Amino acid sequence: MQPLIEVRNLSFAYHTGTEREPVLKNINLEIHRGEFLAIVGPNGSGKSTLAKHFNALLLPTSGEVIVDGIPTHDVNRRWEIRQRVGMVFQNPDNQLVATTVEEDVAFGPENLGLEPEVIRQRITSALQAVDMEAWRQQPPHLLSGGQKQRVAIAGILAMLPTCLVLDEPTSMLDPAGRQEVLDVVRRLNRERGMTVVWITHFMEEVLFAHRVVVMHEGEVVLLGKPLEVFARTALLRKWAWKCRSYWNSSNL
Repeated sequence: MQPLIEVRNLSFAYHTGTEREPVLKNINLEIHRGEFLAIVGPNGSGKSTLAKHFNALLLPTSGEVIVDGIPTHDVNRRWEIRQRVGMVFQNPDNQLVATTVEEDVAFGPENLGLEPEVIRQRITSALQAVDMEAWRQQPPHLLSGGQKQRVAIAGILAMLPTCLVLDEPTSMLDPAGRQEVLDVVRRLNRERGMTVVWITHFMEEVLFAHRVVVMHEGEVVLLGKPLEVFARTALLRKWAWKCRSYWNSSNL
C-alpha cells in the first residue's frame, strides 16, 4: 500500500539575506495510513519545519514531499493537500477565531461552501469526537487550555482530514490538559484509524506511538518503535547534549 505521506531526499533552507540557512538535510521518511508517528528532538532540531512540509505550509528547497499521491509543489492542488492533512499548533488561542465553540468548529466547513445541515452534522461529530459537545455554546476564552486545544482539534476534524499533525500541542498545557489532549488523539487513532503525527518534547507522550523519529540538527538520526529507540540511551544523550534536561525528564 502506498504511504499516505512520502518524504524523499528533503532538504530545506531559510533565506537570510543573501545566504541560506539549512534547517533540514536529506530527509527520507514514509508515514503510513493509520499510523501514530511521534517526532522528537531538542529545540532547533527541525521538528516543526518538517511538520510544515506535510501540508505544504513550506515547500522543499530540494527533494519532494508527496501527500496521498499529490506532490506538495503542485500549486493547483494545495487546497486538496490541506484538506487531507490538518495541523494543530502549540497555542490554541491562535487557532480559535469565533465567539462560541460551535462557530469556531463551523469555520472550516463554511469556507468549503457546504450546506448548513452538513455543517451542523460535522460540528456535532467533531465535538463528540473530542468530548466537547456540552460546551458548544461557550465562548472559547472561558475554556481551560486543554479544552481550547480539543476545540482546535475539533475544528480540524470538521474538515474530515485523513491525517492530523500536532506540533507540540501540549507544550503550553498543565499536566491535566496534556493528558486530555493526548487521550483524545490516541482515541482518534485507535478507534477511527486516523493517521497522527505527534511532535513533542515530552518523552512519556511517545510511548504509545507505533514509531518514533528522533531528529538532531535537521537530520533523522533514529527511527523505530519506542522501545527500540529508547534502548539507544547513549546515542540519545550524545545527540541531545545541548538540551540534557530534555532527556533527563525521561530518566534516560
